[in-house]
Amino acid sequence: MFHQFLTKQLNADVQESGADTATAAATTKAPVELVPTAHDDFDWTVDKRNVTSYADAEKEKYHKVYESTFVQLNDGELIKGLVVGMTKTDVVLNIGFKSDGLISLNEFRDIPALKVGDEVEVMIVEKEDRDGHLNLSRRQARITRAWERIVEVHKTGEVITGTVTSKTKGGLIVDVFGMETFLPGSQIDVKPVTDYDQFVSKTMEFKVVKINETIKNAVVSHKALIESDIEAQRAQIMSKLEKGQVLEGMVKNITDFGAFMDLGGLDGLLYITDISWGRIAHPSEVLKLDQKINVVVLDFDDEKRRISLGLKQLTPHPWDVLGDGIVEGNVVKGKVVNIEDYGAFLEIQPGVEGLVHVSEITWANTPVNAKEYFKLGDEHETKIVTLDKESRKMSLSVKQLSADPWNEIDAKFPAGSRHAGLVKNITNYGVFVELAPGIGGMIHISDLSWLKRFNHPTEYTKVGKHIDVMILGIDRGNRKLQLGHKQLEEDPWNTLQDTFVIGSLHEGLVTRRDDKGVVVQLPYGLEGFAPNRHLTKEDGKTIGADETATFIVIEFDRNEKRIVLSHTRIWEQGKVGEAEAAKKAAKANAEMTKKTVKNIQTKVEKATLGDLGVLADLKKKMGGGAE
Repeated sequence: MFHQFLTKQLNADVQESGADTATAAATTKAPVELVPTAHDDFDWTVDKRNVTSYADAEKEKYHKVYESTFVQLNDGELIKGLVVGMTKTDVVLNIGFKSDGLISLNEFRDIPALKVGDEVEVMIVEKEDRDGHLNLSRRQARITRAWERIVEVHKTGEVITGTVTSKTKGGLIVDVFGMETFLPGSQIDVKPVTDYDQFVSKTMEFKVVKINETIKNAVVSHKALIESDIEAQRAQIMSKLEKGQVLEGMVKNITDFGAFMDLGGLDGLLYITDISWGRIAHPSEVLKLDQKINVVVLDFDDEKRRISLGLKQLTPHPWDVLGDGIVEGNVVKGKVVNIEDYGAFLEIQPGVEGLVHVSEITWANTPVNAKEYFKLGDEHETKIVTLDKESRKMSLSVKQLSADPWNEIDAKFPAGSRHAGLVKNITNYGVFVELAPGIGGMIHISDLSWLKRFNHPTEYTKVGKHIDVMILGIDRGNRKLQLGHKQLEEDPWNTLQDTFVIGSLHEGLVTRRDDKGVVVQLPYGLEGFAPNRHLTKEDGKTIGADETATFIVIEFDRNEKRIVLSHTRIWEQGKVGEAEAAKKAAKANAEMTKKTVKNIQTKVEKATLGDLGVLADLKKKMGGGAE
């Protein structure tokens, strides 16, 4: 109504103004004399409704009032709207625009008690869509306000509350202020979380740790809140920490070198060596995850916030409370916990160990390998030899559990007696043989065989094999026996010296070759040596390995057990013999011719011409035979 009235009034003013203008124009053109009429006393400023026209100032005021009734709206703008109607599917909102807007009732699910007359904030999506309708959205308005709030709390670090709506790959979706945010799995708790379903539909507190303005994406963290609380607890615990203080902790993690303990917001490390007085291979032998135990503070560093803890220190040191049975001379049982080259450590009770030196393993004076005699984890009975509580050292002995067999060595193992033994060790120069526990000796490599020479004893026997020996001598001072193996048989060199006399021929097989010559296998198990210069054949070739040939003995030394052979000399001697035989035959023929001539001469008293011819022929023949 006010609009219609103002329009009519403005039209009337325009008409009046037009009339005045026309009159003024007429007056300008020609002076007209005004003639009084019957209506000269009529008030033209009052219209037929008896309303006085407005002054210019009043007109300007009313113009401004009129313009203020028009609402200036922009797309994307947030504005308050009044609910003026509701249907089963939509909500009718009046925002002061020329038309009302409709919003789906689904966007008001968080306000179940919505009614006509309520005021809500919405976003203008489009003032006029293609159908000319006003397009509004409460959801977009909520997201915009939520993002503004999220950006603000990210700057301030404020703790917010959100609801986990669903599970996604790598984490959870959280509704914060009506906007979806991402909670990574690593940011749920300080402990690793594998079951994400347990958090769905839960309302929790979070911190906004990351935002992306471009895509309006936010990352939240619940772990950050826990860490903040832990940091505060950690600072409080560190301020009250003292060496020797006993704290209750929970086993948080177990590694090869120890266990990490949760001390109620502060972590400490319990090294494996501080878990038990005894030796353990892994902390899991004593501790379990989430186990609660009391530990003592051994050391701590305020700056690095490191705490070293101990468990074994809560109990007395085992050496300070040794049992009555652990005294010198007693026999105790122990478990092998460590093996070194010089011996083995046996644990008699947790934290109490003794050393069995290699010299205390056996009565024999032969080398003993502790790693071959002992195995980790095995149990052995030993005798306590020495015990020093102050230095916490104990020496043990295995051999002293039995009598010293060397006290009866002459009776059991006299010189010249024969025995069977076990090969325990082999060196470059001999074989170590055990005849009985604690009794043993060595067979020198030269005493293994009468006939063969070995580069190494392993060519004849191996460790673990049994071998027959003869006692050659007894060394009481060094507790060693001198053993022999070849002495079990007669020396074949004494009987074979007549067979292999110098100049005798024998067939042999070349078994191996070196830079100087070859080794030849001869009959009766003997071996001979043929130098390189004696290996040339008559055809100029050389005898090689694995070849059988005839050899002549050119040297035989029974004491040095050496036979020197030659093949070349055989055919060389044959040629010399043939030449000498030819010379002897020629000499014998010449002598026979001379005797024949002499006999003829003595029979002829007178020479005749015919006889002279015969004689000449005979001399000629003699001359040819001498040549």
